[in-house]
Amino acid sequence: MTDAELAAHLAQTAGELLQAVRASGMLSLKALGKAGDATANQFLVHALREQRPDDAVLSEEEKDSHERLDHSRVWIVDPVDGTREYGEERTDWAVHVALAIDGVASVGAVALPGLGIVLRTDRPGAVPAAPERLRMVVSRTRPAAEALAVAEAIGAELVPMGSAGAKAMAVVRGEADIYLHSGGQYEWDSCAPVAVARAHGLHCSRIDGSDLVYNQADTYMPDLLICRREHAAIVLDRLAVAQAG
Repeated sequence: MTDAELAAHLAQTAGELLQAVRASGMLSLKALGKAGDATANQFLVHALREQRPDDAVLSEEEKDSHERLDHSRVWIVDPVDGTREYGEERTDWAVHVALAIDGVASVGAVALPGLGIVLRTDRPGAVPAAPERLRMVVSRTRPAAEALAVAEAIGAELVPMGSAGAKAMAVVRGEADIYLHSGGQYEWDSCAPVAVARAHGLHCSRIDGSDLVYNQADTYMPDLLICRREHAAIVLDRLAVAQAG
């Protein structure tokens, strides 16, 4: 398998495992999230170490080792992005499998098991045209102040949604136009979505317009912008105004 084929196969299989765990009916909501995370993580980590033994792995559910900093190729995975949505049997949760090469989100796949689809870097499609009124995906429970300010400034419609992967893929799939996040994330929250979004021709950056750099000693990533390239300048401009104010 190529790296992209491996990422897609692992993301899809992990999604199927997660659905099987949930369908068992053996676990309460709280226990389900923990069991799902553990099951998917064990599969992904062991499979990657088997299939790509020379690469490093960074997972949300695995103890981090800074030995990965010595590697050019690092797989960055989030076994369940949106644990709450997964437990509630919503569709806006995801599985992330990405490969960062020299700090760049280069290869990846985002599975949306609730929708039965996997979006991947090696099979990019055309992003649907934007409507006259732009749509911005925001957190269901904690919309970022910067996102609300920009949405108001450009007259965008707010679209509440669950996980980071679901939000990013909503832009890729043409269900939304802007994903602006400033509430703090980690590398596994965005690496696969950014790889897939870039492969589909979208703009991906920090909210100051700087590059997203992965496989850092500190895995915290404060913010993220994914949108169509033609909208990036106005969003970044309005962001600068909002932050200055």
